[in-house]
Amino acid sequence: MVREKRRLLLALACAVTFFSNAAWAETIELKLSHYLPPNHTIHKVLEAWAAELSTRSGDRLSLKIYPASQLGPVQRQFDLARTGQADLVVGLTGATPGRYPMTELTSLPFIWPKEGSSSSIMSRRLTELAPKYLAKEFEGVHILWLGGTPTISFFTARREIANITDVQGLKLRFQGEQHAKVLRLLGAVPLQVPPGEIADGMSKGVIDGALFNYEAAESFGLSSVARYVSEPGFITATLCLVMNSARYDSLPADLRAIIDETTGPKAAELLGRRWDEAEKHGRDYMLTNKVSIKPLAPTQVDVMKSKLEPLLDASVDALEKSEKPARALLEEYRK
Repeated sequence: MVREKRRLLLALACAVTFFSNAAWAETIELKLSHYLPPNHTIHKVLEAWAAELSTRSGDRLSLKIYPASQLGPVQRQFDLARTGQADLVVGLTGATPGRYPMTELTSLPFIWPKEGSSSSIMSRRLTELAPKYLAKEFEGVHILWLGGTPTISFFTARREIANITDVQGLKLRFQGEQHAKVLRLLGAVPLQVPPGEIADGMSKGVIDGALFNYEAAESFGLSSVARYVSEPGFITATLCLVMNSARYDSLPADLRAIIDETTGPKAAELLGRRWDEAEKHGRDYMLTNKVSIKPLAPTQVDVMKSKLEPLLDASVDALEKSEKPARALLEEYRK
């Protein structure tokens, strides 16, 4: 009887060990949604991140990436994560006007850190400040990084913008409400067009151009329709990688640690470096395709700054009246 009990206990112990190991080795698949095409830098960065998660977790953690708005349009990306339809998303904060007013402050004209306006600098700083100033705007999701796009310029199909007055009357695609306000102040007509329809809209004359950066222009095929670019880039847009909070909390502690170690400010800076490199390539690509790239005269840049300065003051004042620390955020961001 004693021997039989020992054999039974040993068999039970083996079974428990087997099933525990099987559960431990089970792969957890996370769905990641975004609105950008597969040739975009962000998608390539996400693919590299997926490979790193798989390697570091011993194949226990995998990402299934759904690009190009497969799970929903750009304005629904953050809600996909909040509702759990996707575990993670990369969304554009400007696509949902009014929901991320503090974050959108950093998309105002000529707003970036003193260190510079490269994506690597802006993305790192945004991500560093997110827990203190921006997390409340992202209720229901856990921020992993924020990315500031390379600076955005005027891309036009038929009219060159040599003076800031040339913007007046142009129908231009924008990326968020702050950008729409910029266009209105400059006398343009802002039109909301899905990213994948910009090239077609420009070719048919539905829009005269768009506020865009070079890397995105290459990714979305604007080289065939944009004939002019007016520098300098003077505004940015903010993208954010977030995860459903409940899903994040449900992961085993060691897998959460891997996600934490591969995101955050350092990851945002690396993302920005890739973006900066792609921006240079995109600019060269435009030049190769005979796109005319010309800078506005310094006096014209000063005129533009003067016209747009009231937007910054009004945005900050409105947030301060609603007891949001807008001035403190901008002061720290621009250090």
